[in-house]
Amino acid sequence: MNHILEADGILLEFNARRILSNIYLKCNTGEITGILGRNGEGKTCLMNIIYGNLNPLSKSIRFDSISVPQAFKRPDFLTYLPQFNFIPGHLTIKKIFSDFELDFKFFETLFPEYGSRYASRLDTLSGGQRRLIEVYSIICMDSKFSMLDEPFSHLMPIQIEKINELIQENRKTKGFLITDHLYRNVIKLCDQLYVLKDGTLHRTSNVSDIERLGYARLD
Repeated sequence: MNHILEADGILLEFNARRILSNIYLKCNTGEITGILGRNGEGKTCLMNIIYGNLNPLSKSIRFDSISVPQAFKRPDFLTYLPQFNFIPGHLTIKKIFSDFELDFKFFETLFPEYGSRYASRLDTLSGGQRRLIEVYSIICMDSKFSMLDEPFSHLMPIQIEKINELIQENRKTKGFLITDHLYRNVIKLCDQLYVLKDGTLHRTSNVSDIERLGYARLD
């Protein structure tokens, strides 16, 4: 069954400065949607508004046409990977995989270097190791949609490649909304792509649109 996530009429200001203006965004299960934009354009703010962590001047967040103003209360509907570490460091990998109902043996086939760390606390891992656990958890949790803010940060190229494959596999049952400064990865992954510029979301259809909007040169 197809499900739809919509964010509509979003207006956000800080100290009389317009950050987001009349944003509309639609995501479907089975699709990967990407948002590109320079630092300070409001990508993280937009994700926090959708998740219900940030209250703008106006917004309408809908799941299958039903209003969901506090999506963080509905992990069956939406999960969110923020830029910062969100899983408490005192938890062990074993506890995390148990609480999130994830298969560690499958994870170990992808990342065998974690085989000896099953009982380790998160705060004993390197930044990249910890980030990988969090990225994997959000991608594989049972939800209709997942938002990923900088999922490739601190990861090695081989890990990024496996995460890309994992996202493609999980798109069979959920939709993804992704932003990351490794924009070539985002472009390669996504079915639909937006550039956030001057508070407005611009739908792009080709590389020329991205260049025209001043985000990057993709020669």
